[in-house]
Parts: sequence; C-alpha cells; structure tokens
Amino acid sequence: MKDKAQKRELFDSQAARRDHWKQKNQYYYKELESFLSFLIPSDASVLEIGCGTGDLLARLNPPWGHGIDFSPAMIEVARRKYPPDRFENLAFSVDDIEDLKHRDTYDHIIMSDVLGDLTDVWAAFRNMRTVCHPGSRVIITYFNPLWEPVLRLGERLGMKIPQDYQNWLSLNDIHNLLDLNGFEVIKKGQLLLLPKQVPFLSTFLNRYVAKIPLLCRLPLVVYLIARPVVPERTPDRRPSVSVIVPCRNEEGNIRPAVERIPEMGSHTEILFVDGLSTDGTVAAIEDAIGEFKGIKDIKLLHQVPPGTGHAGREGKMLKLGKGDAVRKGFAAASGDILMILDADLTVPPEDLPKFYLALTEGVGEFINGTRLIYPMEEQAMRFLNKLGNKFFSLAFTWLLDQRIRDTLCGTKVLFKKDYQKIANGRSFFGDFDPFGDFDLLFGAAKLNLKIVEVPIRYRRRTYGDIKIERFKHGLILLKMSGVAMRKLKLR
Repeated sequence: MKDKAQKRELFDSQAARRDHWKQKNQYYYKELESFLSFLIPSDASVLEIGCGTGDLLARLNPPWGHGIDFSPAMIEVARRKYPPDRFENLAFSVDDIEDLKHRDTYDHIIMSDVLGDLTDVWAAFRNMRTVCHPGSRVIITYFNPLWEPVLRLGERLGMKIPQDYQNWLSLNDIHNLLDLNGFEVIKKGQLLLLPKQVPFLSTFLNRYVAKIPLLCRLPLVVYLIARPVVPERTPDRRPSVSVIVPCRNEEGNIRPAVERIPEMGSHTEILFVDGLSTDGTVAAIEDAIGEFKGIKDIKLLHQVPPGTGHAGREGKMLKLGKGDAVRKGFAAASGDILMILDADLTVPPEDLPKFYLALTEGVGEFINGTRLIYPMEEQAMRFLNKLGNKFFSLAFTWLLDQRIRDTLCGTKVLFKKDYQKIANGRSFFGDFDPFGDFDLLFGAAKLNLKIVEVPIRYRRRTYGDIKIERFKHGLILLKMSGVAMRKLKLR
C-alpha cells in the first residue's frame, strides 16, 4: 500500500486523462449523476469530497457547491473546466478529508467512489461531522466488494482507470464506522447490475432485475444515506405546536378532543378543519372556542365554503378528501411543529407528547404512529382494514427503504419547515392522495427524512361512522403505490 504522498502523485498523474477514462465508462457516470440528482433537492448546498475534475458537482448545479480533493492537479483541471467567472455557484479547493481544513457547513455532503482510496476512513468520517449542520445529509457511494475481481480485470484490459490498493469494506463495516462518528444511516441500497450500456438490456437489468430481493445485493454500486445524530434539545427552546384535526360529522368528539389534547412546547394551537359537516360539528367547535377562551387556543377552518357542491355521500369523506383538509390546516397553522389528529379519537390525544418528544429530541424527523404493535380494542379495526394495512406496510418498507409498519395511521408529526419542503416538491408524485398519508410519507422519503414510528393503542370509535370506502379508496391507494414504485424504485 502506498503512503499518502505516493497516492497523491498517482492521482496527479491521472488528472490530465481523467476525462478520457470517464468517456470510456460514460454510462456508469451518467447513471450515477442521475441518481444523485434525484436524491439532492435543487435548492440544497453541496460539498463534494473527492471531487476530481468537478464534473459531478457541475452536473448537480446547486445554488452553492464546493468541491475538495487532495490532488492539486485534479483541482487545477476542475478550475479550468469550471472557471469562477462562468460558474459563480461553484468553487474548488485542495483539501484532504482525513485532515480537513474546510469548516463551512452544507445541506448535502457527497463522498462518491472515495472510500476505497482513503487511508483512515474513521478520520474521514470524524472530520465530515464538522461540515454538517443538524439537518445535513451525507450520501456515500462505493464499489460492492463482490465486484473486486471484475474491476481488477477491467483495469488489466484497459477498460477502467488504474487504481492503487483499495479498501474493500463491507456494508456492516461502513455502517459501524458511521456509528462510531455520530452518524445514523437512514437508507441503504445498491444500483447498476450492468454498468455498461447495452441497448434495452442495461435498462431492463438496472431498472427491474436489480430491485428483486436477493438479486438486489449484486449490483456494482452500494450507497448509504446518513444524517448526523442530533443531541437532545435543551429545554430553553421549546417549539410550538399546531394540532390539525380534520373533521366531518364528529359533533360528539369535539369537546373530548379539546379536553384531552395536552399542552406541548411553548404553545399549543388546536385547529379544526371542518369538511361540510351536516350535524352539529361546527356549532360544537364554536362553543368550545368560546368556552375555552383564554385557556386553550382553538380555531375553526372551513375546508370549503358551505353549499359549494363538494359534499359527496352523506356520512362519508368529502370529495376533496382528508388530505386536502390536512394541507389547508397545515397552511393556516402557526406552530413550529405540525401534528395530525383524527377527530374520531381512535388515536388517544394523550399520546401526542410521545410524538413531540421523538421529534424534538432528534430521534426522527418524520414521526408516524403505528397501530399494529399493541393489541387493539375489539372492533377498533375491521379484518379487511388489517389486511390492507399489512399489505401496504410491506409494500412501503420496500418502496421507501425504511421500515414502515402502519402507512395509514392518521397521526403524523413533523416540523413545519420540513413540511414546506414536501409541499414544494409535491408535483413530483402528483396530487391525488385523498387521505394525505401517502403524500406525506412519499415526500418525507424523497427528502431522506428519518422516519420513526411511535406505537399507540388503537381505540374503537365511540361516536360517528367510519368515513372511508374500503374498496374505492383501496384501489386509489394501490394506484398511488404504483406511482411510488415507478418514481422511487423503477426510475
């Protein structure tokens, strides 16, 4: 194994012909660039560690991007290809991640095909903490150790750039080194079963076959997405809360909801969003506003003006759906943290502080309730609903690369700033979720938010009727799962 100086000399000697080697494997590099472009929002600042001649950073074209490399010759080529007078949003500098001098922080840090060349991966990960803020995401790609013989053969045949001694680390090795340095892995996966372009075959193998269980362990590129572990928040900063309660014909549940929703953070706002109720729901909310004035901050928002023709079937969900009510409630909310509580109170309001703590203590960034751990009260969930939840649980765990036990639990909690990012990217999946659950889960997964589930004891209704139509809405949810598979897995 060469020392650091010898390794630097090797990279310096390859800088002038770097583009030649990339041209030989342009399919691989284009696919990698496309994958990273999908992961990184267009408004995120980016630091690329081991940027080489700067092509990946230029392709991402972030509002501010900085590339570092320990090879002066590589940086010289990068600056020549992407001069500051033409690329004001990009900068390149000589620096070594194992002895990092750079101290600015970034939204996304990329370490692509770098781990194998490092002398001390532990030191690299330790230094990477200094360029992260609490919301940063680290994206690491490296070669699957199973491919070592193939890559060595490619070097000998002149199909791949020659490399020095490589660290062929396993997924568990990388995971452990990240853990040791205060990072939590959010997602991991693999891509590119065939890294060369063969018409039709490359697309078929990489888009479909590479996603099949067991076979998904064979592709060339392994990737991990991690976040810095955030220390527990100090009590001097207590984020305020808005509890959004979508309701339609829930008159008997309004007062219990108001009485049972606890105070959380520096202030708790209760925002009822009424969907053209035909019973006394609106009057019950107005009564509560008057009765609890000065004690609780209660507001009423009408999902649509009365008499606008959106009502739909009596006793069922408004045509616009609960998802529309949630979005309108979120838009009107004043709190730092947004919570959804279904007005049927099948999720006990007393459990909401568990969600608050999971979010504010940094355990997760998108907190989802799960009703499928504790035993349920009799008749709390019908058999077909249980089957549907089990199916969507398995499907979403595979689709989102994070374990999801209960996709349709109505209680979901996140910071308002993160919801705004989800809302800004909503067009990527489309706007046809009548419930709002998938819309939020898809968006959180696309942003690589850490999804954490809080077990709750699911209660049976004590007032009113269930609003969903199982078969009609089940078909809509299947359609949405298909959209997610196409957008997230089969892209």
